[in-house]
Amino acid sequence: MYPRSFPVSLLPFHAAALILSGACLQATPPTNSSSPVTKARSVEAVVSVSVGSKGDEIPSDFTGFSFETLGILPGTNGIRSFRPDNEPMLRLFRTLGIKSLRIGGNTGDRDFRTAPSPQDIDSLLDFAKEADAKVIYCLRLLNADPIEQARVAKVIAERHPGRVEFFSIGQEPSAYPVSKVDTRRADERMGAGHEHYPYGLYATNWDRAAGEVAKAVPDVRLAGPGVHRETKWPLAFLGQFAKSGRISLLTAHLYPGGAGGAVTNAVEGRDRMLSGEFEKSYRDLAMLIPAAASNNIPFRLEEANNFYNGGAADVSDTYAASLWGLDFLWWWASHGAAGVNFHTGDKVAAGSLIAPCRYASFHSVPGGIHALPLAYGIKAFNLGAQGRIVPLELSFPKGSPPANLSAYAAVDSNTMLLTLINKEHGADAAVVSVDLNVNNPAGDAERIVLSAPGGDVSTKENISVGGSAIGDDGGWTGIWSPVSPYAPGRFRIEVSPASAVILRAPLRIPVPSSSS
Repeated sequence: MYPRSFPVSLLPFHAAALILSGACLQATPPTNSSSPVTKARSVEAVVSVSVGSKGDEIPSDFTGFSFETLGILPGTNGIRSFRPDNEPMLRLFRTLGIKSLRIGGNTGDRDFRTAPSPQDIDSLLDFAKEADAKVIYCLRLLNADPIEQARVAKVIAERHPGRVEFFSIGQEPSAYPVSKVDTRRADERMGAGHEHYPYGLYATNWDRAAGEVAKAVPDVRLAGPGVHRETKWPLAFLGQFAKSGRISLLTAHLYPGGAGGAVTNAVEGRDRMLSGEFEKSYRDLAMLIPAAASNNIPFRLEEANNFYNGGAADVSDTYAASLWGLDFLWWWASHGAAGVNFHTGDKVAAGSLIAPCRYASFHSVPGGIHALPLAYGIKAFNLGAQGRIVPLELSFPKGSPPANLSAYAAVDSNTMLLTLINKEHGADAAVVSVDLNVNNPAGDAERIVLSAPGGDVSTKENISVGGSAIGDDGGWTGIWSPVSPYAPGRFRIEVSPASAVILRAPLRIPVPSSSS
């Protein structure tokens, strides 16, 4: 499917048409309160979906997870999480539609601690086979022996042919230390003021390592450079290695909120996450998508979440992350990315330290797993992101103030899927009453809702999709509710504050399934 088209929605907001490819129109920011909703005002909106338009297919492996290399080692109880008989974790992967599994993080390279044993890697890749997930596996670069890393790649490729889709070499190399003794604070190693490692030295070392890996695994597919929130390194990397066919996937990392520890006010942190403020960093990084496509390779966020260093307390681990994660996935899908891997795990590297993971999608619990708020946003995306993205027009009638609403649409054969995300929250949040116009309709539709009690974005529990929580066994039993049109192809959809609605409507005539 590459190269993928570069959608009009990457134009500056004032220049872009309201007819968008998987449109996201964000208007006024939400109120500055994260308290539960008591009485909501109402805003009118109109959505028209062009179901017959051509659009990019949403890759089946779009949604993924990223884990620390340390996470594939046995736990203190001697048991590995990644093993082919871990049914709750396998079931959760299936429930959420996880088809990409990236292994790396700081403990995969920059803060390497313990090398996985052959048995650890076998268990990981046997799990991936059961989960029907392809793997991106990070090889070491900093202070590593390229010949030894090539040997690791060769063993993996021979023992598990085809299971590792890409090997990367190095983790966030722009933040490598420039001296033998790293004097930077553990939580101050990312960002322009703290990253001084030269690209030229990295490229020389990467080229040598990549050459050794290619000799050991002749058909290897390499990904890189995996730096955080900047474009100079990826563009230089493309220019140096893409034309010769040395790389097969351009990767970047993104934590748009910055350091989690810098968030001192949880209310403000949640408001920032839902306000649209983060979107500037998305737009800045998304210019890499057409650059990669011009070299006939895809672009993927191989490691991402809301705030780095393990996340922000009472922000990353709240229902606000459910709504943010759903919107984040759709934003990147609608702008042509090949996928997003949310970094997760019971613990993650926070700088050079190992810390509890506040932005995790799930935690291990006795006998199973426990889904956390972000998992619910991923589930909602999985329900609506099927087939190919199609344009829609979102508008607010004259006299009706705009709301903090995102809208995206896809068509899968003879079904239209619309996702509406109302990020309004707090005491003055608005209910958005959407008048939906669908051409080529076939009758009644169905809807399913992502919600939390009272629209409280600070809650950490009792979140549901279709009235169902995700169980500790990884299962989900949510249900769709019928929605009848009030006129042919016309539906009225009420989207409560701090909620999302996915509507699926049958189409009378099947439409093309791809952009080709």
